[in-house]
Amino acid sequence: MPHIERIETRKRGFFGMLFWWMFLAFNALMGLWMFAGIKGASQQYQATTDAASHVGTAIGGSIAIGILLWIWVFGDIILGLLVLLSRGKRITIEQTVN
Repeated sequence: MPHIERIETRKRGFFGMLFWWMFLAFNALMGLWMFAGIKGASQQYQATTDAASHVGTAIGGSIAIGILLWIWVFGDIILGLLVLLSRGKRITIEQTVN
């Protein structure tokens, strides 16, 4: 018995695609920045010899990574909302399936 199948899709416009690519690029850059920050902090930690320098490097690295995480979260919220709001019009495709 045939029935009708409805598929809903959305087509993004220019700004929708722009915001989508900005969102992806921002996440990629933040991931690289996080990796570089952790790598730099660990190299600095290994280069020091006394206990005070170890503690200072660990605390400073933790603060820096925490700030990077906050920037990442707030940037993702803002760009994510822009991506969500620029999804485009809803297009419904109807197909008869046997």
